[in-house]
Amino acid sequence: METALENLSKEELLELVSTQTLQISSLSEDRESLSRESSVKDEKIEYLESQLAMYRRMQFGQKRERFEGDPNQTALPFEAEPIAVEQQQEEIKQKIEYTRKRPKHKGRAKLPEHLSVEEIKIYPEGDLSEMVCIGKEITEELECEPAKFYIKRYIRYKYTPKKGDGVRIGELPERVIDRGIPGAGLLAMILTGKYVDHLPLYRQKQIFARENIQIASSTIEGWTKESLIKLQPLYEQLVFDIKSKGYLQVDETRIKVLDSDKKGAAHQGWYWVYHAPLDGMVLFDYQPTRGQVAAKKLLDTFKGYLQSDGYKVYEKYGQKKDVTHLACWAHTRREFERALDNDRPRAEKALLMIQGLYKIERRAKEEQLTAEQVKELRLEESLPIINELGKWIFQEIKSTLPKSQLGKAMAYAYSRWDALLAYLYDGNLQIDTNQCENALRPCCLGRKNYLFAGSHQAAQRAAMIYSFFAICKKHEVNPFQWLKHTLLNIASINHKNIKDLYPQNYKQIMLKSNT
Repeated sequence: METALENLSKEELLELVSTQTLQISSLSEDRESLSRESSVKDEKIEYLESQLAMYRRMQFGQKRERFEGDPNQTALPFEAEPIAVEQQQEEIKQKIEYTRKRPKHKGRAKLPEHLSVEEIKIYPEGDLSEMVCIGKEITEELECEPAKFYIKRYIRYKYTPKKGDGVRIGELPERVIDRGIPGAGLLAMILTGKYVDHLPLYRQKQIFARENIQIASSTIEGWTKESLIKLQPLYEQLVFDIKSKGYLQVDETRIKVLDSDKKGAAHQGWYWVYHAPLDGMVLFDYQPTRGQVAAKKLLDTFKGYLQSDGYKVYEKYGQKKDVTHLACWAHTRREFERALDNDRPRAEKALLMIQGLYKIERRAKEEQLTAEQVKELRLEESLPIINELGKWIFQEIKSTLPKSQLGKAMAYAYSRWDALLAYLYDGNLQIDTNQCENALRPCCLGRKNYLFAGSHQAAQRAAMIYSFFAICKKHEVNPFQWLKHTLLNIASINHKNIKDLYPQNYKQIMLKSNT
């Protein structure tokens, strides 16, 4: 080889060196390209593995959101130590002995005083004529009967003057459905059964049949529709009042509707929920779309504090003049909770700081602090935690893969940081939108039973009753009693006093009348 090289001319040597250099450069570039491709593949594999772990935990893991971190926790052993086994056996032995000589029961729970009492007197058997009663023992038990159906018969007597013409007759009380057979109590039971207890109408029909009361499905559906139509004036007043609130929490949930342009398919509609935390008012509004136009009716003229999750429609309304947008710390916490399988140490660090914020909120609630005191507590204790979390996210987000679950969680919080801080402005503001989500739960449970609404109009009528039943729950009002009272009085009440039929106002009126 060396002899062959010696025989080459200078030009041939330069050409050979140049060729070798190009080959070496090409090999170097190929190596770098392979290295980059390998790095990209590693990142993609890591991302996909984290996604798979998150989906597995969503499918098979715990459904609760509360985070309980313990950095010192170790894996449980497959077998217990012999000493621990002996100790456990001794504890079981002591508990068994305790149950054998357990002290006497301190007493049963007190029975409600408002219930009627049916007395059953039991005398000793045999001849008691020569005996004197020296006392009695009373034993009580809580009992019930199935729903009682009965016929309410109005008999109106007619009178005419002995001298002269004319007839007078007793006035028939206001009825919910003119010339219909159902009373207000029956209608209230049907609506409460469907929208509170999640009993579809066909199941309620089966309940009637067990009592030998045969009512056609179409008849029950007609009663339901007519009853809900009666609530329309009260609902319109509720819409007007919600618009004037200065602090609203908003959320939405889906509902299938049979009205669809596609044959054999259901339309995807939406319930938009507006919750006023300061006075416990809730409004459900049905819209056939989830677009920005759906919230226009309620939020177009809204001014004040608007709190929501990260849905872009709310963020657009939050950017309007005279609107302060509040984000939700519960949604931020969920994002980091999903990242536990992706990067547990850093996800736990964020969750522990968020947990500290919620501990402060619980303490404020337990101590029943005023709004001003809550604000002072948050500025003194919550603000330092938020600042620490913000600095940590700002530093760590630079070295975190954007597509990883932890990267998504950091980006979610980072892009909404000002809105997450906004709850510190006033002690009346909530740290999250959980109260609004709680108002949605009956609707979510109901649709699992009745599956869909028959039409867009039916979905909106359901939104009306969901609104008032949610308010009943907020103010601890019996929904059946409220609805029966409202159905009996809504047609005859003065329009200026229609707010008296709001569940919270009904409760106050009933309390005053009872005292």
